[in-house]
Amino acid sequence: MKKFAIITFAILLFTFAFFSFSVFAQDESRASKTWGVQKYDITATLPQAESDRNLNVKAILNLKNVSGNIGSRLTLRISPNAEVSAVKVNDAAADFTKGEEKIGSGSLQRVIVRLPSIQPNQTFSVTVDYKLNVRENSGLNALSPVGSQFLPLSFWYPTPNSWYFARGADFAPFRLQVNAPNGQTVVSSGTESTNAFEQKLNGQPFFVTRNWDKVEANGVSVFMPKGADAEAQKRANELTSLASEAKTFTANLLGTAPDMPIRIVAGRRGAGFSGGGTIFVDDSVFRRQKIDSQTAMTIADAVAKIWLGNAVNVDGDAYGVIREGLVRFIATQFLESKYGKDVADIERLRQRTAYAAISKRDAPLNIVSPLDDYYFTAVSNKGAMIWRVLAKKIGQDEFFNVLRTNMKDGSLQLSELRSAFSSQKDFLDYAFDQITDTNLLVGLPQANGAETKVALRNTGSVDATVNVTATTANGEKLTAQATIPAKSFGEVNFKSPNKIVRTEIDAEKLYPQTDYSDDVAPREFDDSDSLLAVKRTFDKQDFINAEKNARKVLQSAPRFDEVRILLARALLAQGKNMDAEKEFRAVLDEKLTTARSLAWANEGLGEIAVKTGQNTQAAKFFEEAIKADAEYGATLAARTGRNKANGLTAIDESIKAFFTQFDKAAISGRKADVDALIVAGEIPKFAGGIAGAQEWQTKVLQVDKIDANNALVEVGLNIKLLNKDAESGMAVFRLARVRNNWKLSGVEIFEVR
Repeated sequence: MKKFAIITFAILLFTFAFFSFSVFAQDESRASKTWGVQKYDITATLPQAESDRNLNVKAILNLKNVSGNIGSRLTLRISPNAEVSAVKVNDAAADFTKGEEKIGSGSLQRVIVRLPSIQPNQTFSVTVDYKLNVRENSGLNALSPVGSQFLPLSFWYPTPNSWYFARGADFAPFRLQVNAPNGQTVVSSGTESTNAFEQKLNGQPFFVTRNWDKVEANGVSVFMPKGADAEAQKRANELTSLASEAKTFTANLLGTAPDMPIRIVAGRRGAGFSGGGTIFVDDSVFRRQKIDSQTAMTIADAVAKIWLGNAVNVDGDAYGVIREGLVRFIATQFLESKYGKDVADIERLRQRTAYAAISKRDAPLNIVSPLDDYYFTAVSNKGAMIWRVLAKKIGQDEFFNVLRTNMKDGSLQLSELRSAFSSQKDFLDYAFDQITDTNLLVGLPQANGAETKVALRNTGSVDATVNVTATTANGEKLTAQATIPAKSFGEVNFKSPNKIVRTEIDAEKLYPQTDYSDDVAPREFDDSDSLLAVKRTFDKQDFINAEKNARKVLQSAPRFDEVRILLARALLAQGKNMDAEKEFRAVLDEKLTTARSLAWANEGLGEIAVKTGQNTQAAKFFEEAIKADAEYGATLAARTGRNKANGLTAIDESIKAFFTQFDKAAISGRKADVDALIVAGEIPKFAGGIAGAQEWQTKVLQVDKIDANNALVEVGLNIKLLNKDAESGMAVFRLARVRNNWKLSGVEIFEVR
């Protein structure tokens, strides 16, 4: 497995640990834009030699003075690893100095350029020549003979306002020319002509190179792993249909679709990133049995951003509430239209659970910044909930009518929408200007003859209109609506001869809250995260209570696949094999499930097959779990199970020969010998740690083909490193074919003790 968990692009953002300080108390003090980018024109040249770790770039920025003052100094932000050699202003050489811009414990490089006096609204051009050194490959930037990529958050190009500018980063049309080594295809956004891309809408420059097979259908292009099989072709066609349907759905809400190609690109890194209609998905998506929920949401999000961010520029204070939150609201509505409300409700459950985890420490949305470690969790999830409440208050049709009207000028700011929805001023002032203080509580049902009273409470600073659901002893559902004043109490009455055994406030879960566990009476869990409540008992190996808790959750959320997986695993641990099999198969039959659930369902069915002596069938289940490549634990368990079931894969003799050579290099005492067998820029710490090993013996056990040029190789290792005891165990290495030779490109599992 290429990583311990599926990495969405949002998680990659969070791994920038130095961007984690708060910007809670600044509204009027925030800096305004001085320079607006009108267009980027960038030529990037990838190195021909594998040992060359530099990207050479010429970036031309057409800029405009968007302030009301004369400007005489330009500050550009770029990666600290960029070596700037020359700067020109309007084709004339310009003086510049370099500086450092501290961001938490990290920094960006500032290139400060002296300008002739630039009047307000005047335009000019700046040309920057530089080379960018990439010491180690990552999801944000990578230089490799098997594929390179440079995403905006690597700060690989100069720009006045970085991603962390409080009122929005620079988005502008761009032209991007990439000179790549022979045989590699370049992908970016916009229209393409011989490795040059013209993005006429607002965007941020990025590109990725690799060797793919291309599939085009439904007006969507899919760049899938090279040499993929028929099942992968099927996934590719399903992805094109999904993206095309999302485009049609969004056009019905926001107006005519912008003229922008949609591309879905398979890759090893950066899954979850999207820009200008180009969407990155993990290459394991094409090896899975079906499209998983995270991939579906990524595509739906990315398609909505073609309108909100590309065709229409979104900036200003709290821009993320539109760019991320409104997009998430629309994307979830699309999933509801395609897969059903019950499936979309599980996505909403995941969103509010993610928000609840940070709801007691986040800032008001009008001042939250990408510098805050909870930024995306807040703006996307809480933001989506706010737009959902607003749409319900004023009506779906009116909501999108207002939205389309305010999009017509090609620009959208939250301040505009707040004015347009002025009838909901009190709610929006609370939602955007205050921290979440709402907690909705429901009391135990109090029966009095044929009538049952239920007490309600609202701790928040805004009135809440909610549905209260009562469940009778015979399973009948009763619903009553109530408006609970801010920081006050309320009550609903249910008329039923049947005993009411359960009540729930805000059954639709519209409102952002600080605590969801007290929405139900009698209270079921102490956590807002019901999945965590089940998992906690499962991890303690208290399988009886894990089963009990899982069944309780599934009564109200029967499509919650992660909980159903824990139920199945708890049943399996108790020896209830038939019941466990039923639950595992129910997960595989779901319309939309997480990749992690797909992996564990197959792993569990494999275990059951082994117990009944069906080793051939067991090996097939284990292989499906391995191909899902969704979670370290599931993959490790599946690999262990496959070996017990005597499942075998075809082993290429050239791979055996590679490891024979690698074993010799590891004990040679020469680090250069090891480095020669590893893809440049990959796993430098691993390479440095094994050079000079006293013993290193590799036995190839299994080979799982990723595509024509990549493979996962499961091996048995016996090693003895310098000044350490002898160790043995299983490891999984990723190999890539470079100029017809195998090289090590990753360590996915290393269970050597």
